[in-house]
Amino acid sequence: MTTAAPIIDLNLMIPEIFLFLWACLVFTYDLVTKRKSGNAVAWLALAGPVLTGILTVVMFSAGFYGYGKAAGAMFEVDPMAVFFKIIFLGAAFFAIGSSFGLLKNRIVNHRGEFFGLILLSTVGMLFLAASREMISLYVGLELTTIPLFVLAAFFKDDRLSVEAGIKYLIIGALSSALLLYGMSFLYGLGGTTDIWQWKLEVARIAGKGEGVGVILTLSVITILAGLGFKLALPPFHQWAPDVYQGAPTPVAAFLSVGSKAAGLVAFAKLMIGGMVAFWDPVMIPNDWGILTAILAASAMIVGNVVAVRQSNIKRMMAYSSIAQAGYIMVGMVALNDFCLSSVAFYMFAYMFANMGAFAVIALIEDATGSCEISTYAGLSRTSPALAVTMTVFLLSLTGIPPLAGFMAKYYVFAAAIQSAGASPTFGFLYWLVGVGLVTSVVALYYYANIIKQMYFHDRPSTSPITFDAPMVMVLAVALCGVVVFGLFPEPVLQFARQIPPPYELFQH
Repeated sequence: MTTAAPIIDLNLMIPEIFLFLWACLVFTYDLVTKRKSGNAVAWLALAGPVLTGILTVVMFSAGFYGYGKAAGAMFEVDPMAVFFKIIFLGAAFFAIGSSFGLLKNRIVNHRGEFFGLILLSTVGMLFLAASREMISLYVGLELTTIPLFVLAAFFKDDRLSVEAGIKYLIIGALSSALLLYGMSFLYGLGGTTDIWQWKLEVARIAGKGEGVGVILTLSVITILAGLGFKLALPPFHQWAPDVYQGAPTPVAAFLSVGSKAAGLVAFAKLMIGGMVAFWDPVMIPNDWGILTAILAASAMIVGNVVAVRQSNIKRMMAYSSIAQAGYIMVGMVALNDFCLSSVAFYMFAYMFANMGAFAVIALIEDATGSCEISTYAGLSRTSPALAVTMTVFLLSLTGIPPLAGFMAKYYVFAAAIQSAGASPTFGFLYWLVGVGLVTSVVALYYYANIIKQMYFHDRPSTSPITFDAPMVMVLAVALCGVVVFGLFPEPVLQFARQIPPPYELFQH
């Protein structure tokens, strides 16, 4: 009996390997300089996502990407992987860039650990984006999440931060257990961990008349529950407000974009790539589409309605993030040629608006020590440029034209309406889009409340908010992204349209 080692094409893993080594460099540099490097370690960490992003784009342009495989069939790079890698790296860039203010008085020691953990979490996201197999997908998801447990509780002397870390750890462990439990059922059905081969095997079993209904239903429920925790979809959302409030603000921002996008990739690969409910008759008796639509509607309703009552802006942004997950899932359940491309563009636009808004929150928190919405009173008089910038981010999150957030909502809703008009099976998407439109009006109310505070209320303190160079860079990039990709979305959409449709995902 002979055994052969799997063929490993490391060329396809160069961005992941590079960023991992860069994270090790950050750890080492901070250790060698005896934690007295000042902002240098932050600048070093900030260069990591930038260089990895350049490397990713250059390799894709040079033909290293496409549909090659590495480590057997576990690691495959396609347009969806490349697109989401850019989102993950962008989220890491914004999170690190908005963390410089913490170095002045909150993170005096362990700066290398703080930035290195952000980079390691991003490495997990990159592996997850290119995974096409259940085990590698799970490992990538755990590498994404575990550093975030530590980051959420990074302020060890802050009761809220420690509470956030403990809650996130417990909920994360529970969601991982549910997800792994569901995957074990899928493996039992198909006898393989390759997602595409699993789908073909289950179809073959069903074609022979062998029943898979009960086990498949149980796996769908447990996987949806596990991913529902990752995406903070009601009723699995209870952890989000407390974690966002207690975690360092840049970490909360990274959670709201990077971690959410990772959950979306896992959802797309497992539920769309492996269990395309409406494309495959085998899946119809255990259809997950309507159940996911109910979760999406509850996210839009709960997130927006509860956000109205919040006085802490980080808790408000947590509920806003829950609502945004609901909007994204509208496009996900459309299951047509445009569903994944519309979801990808939504996350791309959401990254600029949400990370930009959190950067402003971090800046004001560093200056005032408060995250109360009342702190923003009169900001237009003391820091007019900052007030205008925050207004643009909030309007984009609402979906006001001509900003990127409007185009993002337009495309996910359009994808859903197209499916609803094409087949009676998708008729429920009409009311789902209706819920999205109505709740967007509710979102405008609590976003506009912050704008009202900035422009129509007096500020208790008259001292202006000061900017440092990294924050200026972060706000400028986020502002340009919101405006430019709202006016000219076509270049990004053209690349997003290269993402394979649901019935072709992993087929090559």
